[in-house]
Amino acid sequence: MKSLHMIGSTHMGGAERWFTRFLAAMLRQGEDVEAVVRRGSELAQHHLAGIPHHELPFRTVWDPFSRHAVSRLIARSDAPIVQTYMGRATRLTHLKRGRGKVHVSRLGGYYKLAPFRHAHAWIGNTKGLCDWMIQGGLPAERVFHITNFADPARAVAADELHALRQRIGVLPEDWIMVTAGRLIDVKGHRYLVDALSSLPAEIDGQRLRLVVLGDGDLAAPLAEQARQAGVADRILWAGWQHDPAPWFHVADMVVFPSRDAETLGNVILEAWAYGKPLVASAFRGAREITRPGEDAWVVPCDDGAALAAGIEHVIRNPGLQRQMVANGLARIERDFSETAVIAQYRALYAQLLDNR
Repeated sequence: MKSLHMIGSTHMGGAERWFTRFLAAMLRQGEDVEAVVRRGSELAQHHLAGIPHHELPFRTVWDPFSRHAVSRLIARSDAPIVQTYMGRATRLTHLKRGRGKVHVSRLGGYYKLAPFRHAHAWIGNTKGLCDWMIQGGLPAERVFHITNFADPARAVAADELHALRQRIGVLPEDWIMVTAGRLIDVKGHRYLVDALSSLPAEIDGQRLRLVVLGDGDLAAPLAEQARQAGVADRILWAGWQHDPAPWFHVADMVVFPSRDAETLGNVILEAWAYGKPLVASAFRGAREITRPGEDAWVVPCDDGAALAAGIEHVIRNPGLQRQMVANGLARIERDFSETAVIAQYRALYAQLLDNR
């Protein structure tokens, strides 16, 4: 069945990246989808190759022209499922129940629920988020848990990886830690800078280096923190990467230091998919999906010293690294595969249309 997917963001972030990954997966699985994105957005300019899409103004939630454009496009579409992401697209989408189309709002975070209440059904990507929505007054029979999937690790040519290592000056004795995410408070980067400043420059003859994939409002403060801590020369601020695959391939470890408010944390799934040992903080998403000591080394949130200790412990224990990598790959296959997740969406859409 056809579905229409709407998001009103200007810039790329975790939700937007999931949007493109999800729609590409839907197409691979034989589903008929169309995207609706903000005119001139990063999504529209760089990320929708091969995905049928429309561009609308999506200016503000109070803009009558944007609301009219959304309503007109939905009325013209033959898609019975309209799925919205984030607050702007959801607030501009208003469908009356029983008129043949179903409005599904997909939440990937603990947002204020008021802008989402008028939807007909809601999807949360963690059980904790679904429980929170129900506690917030959304009807339990219309709240559904479907987790995210992990993309299979994309193969990257050896010469491309060699060129990347040359460009960033990776030496054979380097231990490369990669972290990914927007440079905003919830991602906890400041605790990772703290951790790096308390770690030795070398462990077992390996020089510790940190690569940060992402950009955001905290870029300048974090760079200044690193300078004052004396570790600026050990950090590469690589910026937002449209294709992070080469960076995950060159990594020796993935570190994900998010604060408790982080909902799921797709970087956990990426670390597993690329076969990298993972050190993560015990934010709510990690508490739900990781098995500490088995597929991830988990430390308290907001604690640079604990993060440093966890990183050092994993580096000094190759056997633990191999165990976590093997278990992480098994978790992807068993619990977070594309085929299984898309099948859950397909079944949910059919259920919602039967009950409309």
